[in-house]
Amino acid sequence: MAVTLRLTNSLAFSSHPLTSSVLFRGSKSIGTITKIASTIRTVKMAAFAGSDSETTSSTSRVIDSHLHIWASPQEAETYPYFPGQEPTLTGDVNFLLKNMEEARVDGALIVQPINHKFDHSLVTSVLKRYPSKFVGCCLANPAEDGSGITHLENLVLESNYRAVRFNPYLWPSGQKMTNAVGKALFSKAGELCVPVGFMCMKGLDLHIAEIEELCTEFPKTTVLLDHAGFCKVPENGEAKLAYSQLMKLSRFPQVYVKFSALFRISRTGFPYQDLSPLLSQLVSHFGANRVMWGSDFPFVVLECGYKEAKEAVTIIAKEASLSSSEMDWILGKTLMQLFPGQWVLP
Repeated sequence: MAVTLRLTNSLAFSSHPLTSSVLFRGSKSIGTITKIASTIRTVKMAAFAGSDSETTSSTSRVIDSHLHIWASPQEAETYPYFPGQEPTLTGDVNFLLKNMEEARVDGALIVQPINHKFDHSLVTSVLKRYPSKFVGCCLANPAEDGSGITHLENLVLESNYRAVRFNPYLWPSGQKMTNAVGKALFSKAGELCVPVGFMCMKGLDLHIAEIEELCTEFPKTTVLLDHAGFCKVPENGEAKLAYSQLMKLSRFPQVYVKFSALFRISRTGFPYQDLSPLLSQLVSHFGANRVMWGSDFPFVVLECGYKEAKEAVTIIAKEASLSSSEMDWILGKTLMQLFPGQWVLP
């Protein structure tokens, strides 16, 4: 059944996807937005009821591989935003926990948001409060003085950070992730046994050579491709090239793919069924045990809703004829395999 329902808002995105914003609760417009979201959610829930139980086993854990949190306006007094990156989207941990409970999601990998940049104090406080629910993915600091290497080591050894994100757009102008600092960070990540996540927001084709070089030189460092490398379903030559490059990365056994932020890579609305061929190909090339679902909370909330983001992947998986065992991997076991002992089965 093909149903296209999408809630979009012109305020939901600004110039940078990681600083895009949905209005904080209390804004004049939020009441109207909430009513619209509630109406659409009711329709979607009725249309897709039962998809979870039919696609996953009753004993599996559901772990979100990609989401962000940041301080509420009140918390910002203690955990200030990076200047110029103040969010207008509600993204505090209490809002996240409410959404996770409703969607029956058991745990998550929290990716350090650009809103706090290299100040990890807020996420660190949440990891300490919920050590059995959350794991942290810190943000690599590619400063030319190499200070980011020590910073990475401290976050991993002293707090519950077990992954690190490479944002190529934070590298000094004109430099690549394969510069001396980038290679030192990537090597240190392997030494610390923490995966490196790549955010190829402007296109996988712009960074594929760097990723391949790093994977070849440092085969012991695990790699996570955020949002399937931002590869959309191919409909032109450029997109087909990126799609092909993504699949060819499967030759590196250390590379895993996040089937996440579906609203960013789909060319249609919820439930993003045009992504069925992509998921099928990812499983064929990488194996389900190297693919993982992620929501991209809180950005997903106004796109389709957090619970609906989880429902979407089960709908897509059905269309791709994936087994319940494969879905168990995608919805949780893959991430649990990467971080053994963090989340345990009941």
